[in-house]
Amino acid sequence: MQTTEPRFIHSSGYGRVCRRSCSLDFLSSSTFGKGDSRKMSSTRFLFSNGVITQTPDVPPVSSFLEAYSGAYTTTRTHNNISHVLLWEQHLKRLAGSVGILFNTNPEALFGPSWFSSHSSLPASIKPSHYEPIIQSSVNKSMSRVVPLLTKTMNVEYEWAITVLVCGNSSKLAGTLNLDEEKFSRALDVHIHISSYIPMVFGAGGAHLALVGRGRTIASAKHSDWVRHRKSLEKLRPHSVTELLLSNDGEHILEGSVSNFFVVCRRDENSRNADADEGACSSFEVQTAPLGDGVLPGVIRQLVIEVCSDKGIPIREAAPSWSKCELWKEAFITNGLRILQHEDSVRAPSIWNTSESRSLNGIEWEEKHFKGGPGIITTIIEVGIQSHCYLVLL
Repeated sequence: MQTTEPRFIHSSGYGRVCRRSCSLDFLSSSTFGKGDSRKMSSTRFLFSNGVITQTPDVPPVSSFLEAYSGAYTTTRTHNNISHVLLWEQHLKRLAGSVGILFNTNPEALFGPSWFSSHSSLPASIKPSHYEPIIQSSVNKSMSRVVPLLTKTMNVEYEWAITVLVCGNSSKLAGTLNLDEEKFSRALDVHIHISSYIPMVFGAGGAHLALVGRGRTIASAKHSDWVRHRKSLEKLRPHSVTELLLSNDGEHILEGSVSNFFVVCRRDENSRNADADEGACSSFEVQTAPLGDGVLPGVIRQLVIEVCSDKGIPIREAAPSWSKCELWKEAFITNGLRILQHEDSVRAPSIWNTSESRSLNGIEWEEKHFKGGPGIITTIIEVGIQSHCYLVLL
């Protein structure tokens, strides 16, 4: 296969090209032609260890993740399926998740069979080597997927791409010491692709509800959380689009599938002040720190970088529900929505995390935001575009 250096470019509207050295040879447009605009016969397909399956046999991504133990990440294509958003950053985070799971809870990576057969297996894998292992394994699989992606250009949707890396204990039979090569061979790579229609920024705000405790092993994105968060769905009020997490009902950590941000007045005496571009320093962006137990989201990190570049104060502190009257704006971020402003946030009047609670028994307090994304949220969204490196397919 002919290989060329991949191109990393800024998102639509920012034409500067930036070249970096890496191993994403399969993402070169010269390797795979883009002239075929035929639509695939399915809107979902799954690539697992060299085997491609298409709808109707491919389940929705949530059902797919529930069926496996492993680390995963989700991104999407952009600009009529011609680019992938932040591919390099997602692979780096995925590698970090794999390393964290293997070192702290290998059962979450290899499944329940790990403790019965390999719990005493000595391993010699350097922390810095997880990233090249994952890059090599995932990029090899993606090289088979890209031709399918580029067959579907000139359609009205993008592709959501979820990469799941699982440990396969059966591949370790007879292994006495787990080195990097054996660890790499013991990994299964699954790539789930489904059609996705991106939201237009500002077209619709999110409605959030605080319902559950923070996730376990929050520093890693793993499929165990997908199974666990299903129990929170019974507490989702009608019209709520995302569920928020807190360990005490006061300090908000993140969403079940997103990171959570608020824009606050820095001076409590200026309650009636409105944000404007000349007064950004009068406000600060708040989001819970990683140490509190939140996922290190790829877009979360971009928001921090944008705020630093734009001179917008940002403080990594969990937003306090008791001070919600100081919130002027709020938004959530993840790999698919990128950034979505909030129309409302609600929280229980009495915090209760018992498993016996029901939606009908909850009384809510609610915070509303005035129409559309605020000025600071908009500045951050535009800044994300200019920071958002894409990989050219």
